[in-house]
Amino acid sequence: MPTAIVLREHGGPEVLRPEAISLARPGAGELRLRQTAVGVNFHDCYVRSGLYRTLTLPGIPGIEAAGVVEEVGPDVADFAAGDRVAYVDARYGAYASHRILPARLAVRLPDAVSEADAAGLLVKGLTAELLVREVHAIGPGDTILVHAAAGGVGRLLCRLAVHLGATVIGTVGSEAKASIARAAGCAHVIFYRQTDFVARVRELTDGRGVAVVYDSVGKDTFAGSLDCLSVRGHLVNFGQASGAVPPFEVSRLAAGSCTLTRPILFHYIGQRADLRNLTSRLFDRLATGVLTAERGTTYELADAAAAHAALESRAADGPLLLSP
Repeated sequence: MPTAIVLREHGGPEVLRPEAISLARPGAGELRLRQTAVGVNFHDCYVRSGLYRTLTLPGIPGIEAAGVVEEVGPDVADFAAGDRVAYVDARYGAYASHRILPARLAVRLPDAVSEADAAGLLVKGLTAELLVREVHAIGPGDTILVHAAAGGVGRLLCRLAVHLGATVIGTVGSEAKASIARAAGCAHVIFYRQTDFVARVRELTDGRGVAVVYDSVGKDTFAGSLDCLSVRGHLVNFGQASGAVPPFEVSRLAAGSCTLTRPILFHYIGQRADLRNLTSRLFDRLATGVLTAERGTTYELADAAAAHAALESRAADGPLLLSP
């Protein structure tokens, strides 16, 4: 009997409970998947807590997973039973042992990429790719600031930026995370709890500021991030781990003719061609060693609550996965 984590109310990790579900056969353009690895992301925590009201309750959370095609529906030409695939789905539904998935969302995995690696990397890797190429094209000579540089997206972002020729300044909260950030390519590391990161960025850049700030922290760093920008600098706010950014005067951007972006991954992979391009680029990075899939911690699907608690405690080192 297929099982899933069904979210029936918003709240803490304890609201994530397993239930038996029924599953129909795939319809036109659909696949039935036996899932082998499910990725756990901060996005899932925001959905569970109610910060993001984007999943109709009761519903099955989770946006990324990998597995094996069990059956294809009518009008599916690109996949066959036995194919290994991964996906990102804005409609949720990933926290399950089996599911029906639109075939247009699936990407076939190269032989060298395991299902566990794909489930732990796809959202974070695609996010990093679009941040350094689509949202703001990083190039040689750029100096950038990455908040939470030791985080899941942060360290991928740092590696890609360095590969593209940028100098990366990273903020972290501990010496252990500083080591991770340096290993990811950060030329300078700032302990944001102990140091005024704005003043330090200005010092490191001889007063100019940085070309772009990548900020996934949100409320606690947003104002300082604006103050770190150079003339015509770009602030990319792509998360809110510390809370939602309060309203601010748009005229603040005029001080340096700066720009602000709030990108969402789903808007960059909504078209099949865009999804293929981004995933192809990501898999190439893995094949050439620019990026590596990190080993993390795997929990049973029924223990999704424990995985969320670990992620929110900031104690997790590496990706978190659920095993159906």
